[in-house]
Amino acid sequence: MNAAIRSATRTALYHGLSVVGIYRGYQGLVEGDMFEMSSRSVGDTIQRAGTMLRSARCPEFESYEVQKRAVENLAASGIDGLVVIGGDGSLRGAAALSKLGVPTVGIPATVDNDIACTDYSLGFDTAVNTAVDAITKIRDTASSHGRNNVVEVMGRDTGHLALAAGIAGGAEYILIPEKPFDIQEICEGIERGYASGKTHCIIVVAEGVGGYFGPDMSLYDSIGFQIGQQVRKRTGLQTRVTVLGHIQRGGTPTVKDRLLGTMFGSRAVEALIHGDTSKIVGLSGNWLCLFDIEEVVSKRKPIDEEMYRVATLLSGM
Repeated sequence: MNAAIRSATRTALYHGLSVVGIYRGYQGLVEGDMFEMSSRSVGDTIQRAGTMLRSARCPEFESYEVQKRAVENLAASGIDGLVVIGGDGSLRGAAALSKLGVPTVGIPATVDNDIACTDYSLGFDTAVNTAVDAITKIRDTASSHGRNNVVEVMGRDTGHLALAAGIAGGAEYILIPEKPFDIQEICEGIERGYASGKTHCIIVVAEGVGGYFGPDMSLYDSIGFQIGQQVRKRTGLQTRVTVLGHIQRGGTPTVKDRLLGTMFGSRAVEALIHGDTSKIVGLSGNWLCLFDIEEVVSKRKPIDEEMYRVATLLSGM
């Protein structure tokens, strides 16, 4: 996100515009928590994770009255256009403000990579690299000790992160919400693998898979622990579980994310300048494109079926 903030700020200043930063997203917008930004404000930020403007949940922003208050704050501050950087909730908020007459351009930023129309969202590549690094290290232990390892990754209710990390990490099985699975078939596949001489197995599970395997399983267990317990119980093999959690949301941004954030930020500001608003900036086939924001938030991004097909071909023991 910092790469996008930096780029948007300096592009706007280059074109002679003033830039106002809003702390804590819509919460800061409603509370009027803003400050004027300069080129120096965004210096030494492109390599930093997270966001210099910080972030906050603002569930009350779904209310029309709260949205109107935000519009009034923008007008009172002399703000003529808004660049919104974030995931599904942030972009839905941007769509609402756009309907109320605020010139708005969105930038997709979520490790879940679940924003429709764009091939990549900011943060996804960094999160995938973090997950793959963890899977690689876990495999070292798994092969040394002869164990199964279940690795739960983030992704909300989609499997984009799990699919990419699982393929790049060489996982034997990848479980995602978009595709049904049979835990017994997986366990039988693991047993066949061990019988043929394999000594370990990596199962990558998306957190959104959900599931409940019976009265012996707590509803509060994560899906990773549920899968791990089932594998251990059905195969009798040593099985360890690792939930990567928020480690995937931090760390030094990859080159790809820095470049993408830079290009997204500049394109968003230039769209505002040219009056091409109510849009989000996206990447489609290596091209920067603008998509109607209402269309984007009304769609669910499908899984890459070709990637899943290849993952299925390569998976198993």
